[in-house]
Amino acid sequence: MQVLELFRDAVESVPAYPVFLREQGVDPASVTDPAQIPLMTKQGYHQRFDLPQRCRGGRLDAAATVAVSSGSSGRPTVWPRTIADEAPVTDRFAQVFLDGFRAGERSTLAVVCFALGNWVGGMYTVAACRRLPVTVAAPGNDIDEILRVVGELGGHFEQTVLLGYPPFVKNVIDAGVARGVDWPSLRVKLVLAGEVFSEQWRDLVAARAGISDPETGVASLYGTADAGVLGNETPLSVRLRRFLAGRPDLAAAVFGEPRLPTLVQYDPATRLFETAPDGTLVFSADGTVPLVRYHIADEGGVLPKEELVGFCREHGFDPGDGPDQPFVYVFGRSLFTVSFFGANVYPENVTVGLERADISAWTTGRFVLSTVEDEDRDRHLSVVVELAPGAGASAERERIAASSIRSELVRLNSEFAHYVPEGSQTPRVELRAADDPEFFPKGVKHRYTRR
Repeated sequence: MQVLELFRDAVESVPAYPVFLREQGVDPASVTDPAQIPLMTKQGYHQRFDLPQRCRGGRLDAAATVAVSSGSSGRPTVWPRTIADEAPVTDRFAQVFLDGFRAGERSTLAVVCFALGNWVGGMYTVAACRRLPVTVAAPGNDIDEILRVVGELGGHFEQTVLLGYPPFVKNVIDAGVARGVDWPSLRVKLVLAGEVFSEQWRDLVAARAGISDPETGVASLYGTADAGVLGNETPLSVRLRRFLAGRPDLAAAVFGEPRLPTLVQYDPATRLFETAPDGTLVFSADGTVPLVRYHIADEGGVLPKEELVGFCREHGFDPGDGPDQPFVYVFGRSLFTVSFFGANVYPENVTVGLERADISAWTTGRFVLSTVEDEDRDRHLSVVVELAPGAGASAERERIAASSIRSELVRLNSEFAHYVPEGSQTPRVELRAADDPEFFPKGVKHRYTRR
């Protein structure tokens, strides 16, 4: 993708864009380098101009459909798109299904477990999968319906792919195990999106689903409502990530810190990434609403393929071959952290603490992290954990979870280990029933932090 070409096209065809540039003190005719183009933000651009004015030709009716953002950082935003806008997204799904899962050689049932509706996950996934050589079923995020579809149809295909948010897909698999579903016989594969997960989690869920090779059987997508899927895991990126997961020192050298981000590859011909000076991501993408140097504010960075592969080879690991595409790594958004004694506490660190076999057996993997103040105005780290369906709460289970979370926080988060007094390092854990309406309501994208 040529950012300058996209920039000039937006100046000519999008009514709001030249107004935005004038407000930023930028003369479009003087721009000769992409670095001169001001960053576009949701608050500074998309929420300031009427939706039709942000569309090409000022026409919203040219769009075939719309998606709505989750509103995790403010009010929801509408994103219109045409059929042509979906082609780059379909290519990302094709790379997962055809190159990774070999769906062109095996009859494949794709079961969409994202919520259906205007949210980008469900309907966007259905639209993309319908252009692939697979059979699509879309039960949405209803576990009973998912298991009914899998039970009736899965045996007629050579493999079954479940697509959804990581903790929900885990719930589906666990519920299936409890009901006697023979997952290994269905030769399950997983396509996940929306959250960072650890390699321990990948191994745990793969084992429960009977996936013999987690490197080729589980793929994560990096996507947003703004532009659909931006990148996807490949077997190469998974092998690299698994190597770095076992070497926090090398992970810190590559990513700037030892916690593990999502690591995907992307096609720079349709999605071009940059890293802002503050360590957050900027991308450009064509569409009904062109995104020109759009500051998505996800923490992360960009790595050329030869640089990352070469680094790992220098340290004794040869990941083999893979697509000739660059990598983008994503930690998530900074607002999804909690500050405690000056240390940034990341949900990813807590997640690992809940993935021990003796804890994951009675939890779903979802939790809400926050700091709370007691009657003496002392602050404590709070983790409200969702129980698996049918599991019961007890003081002993809360103690076990709190101890495990503390151990992983100290191990993985050097800020936490050094900033937080030892007497305050063990979080206060509260166990809540599955789908608790206060902390884990149905039909809402889960947030792992609460301020």
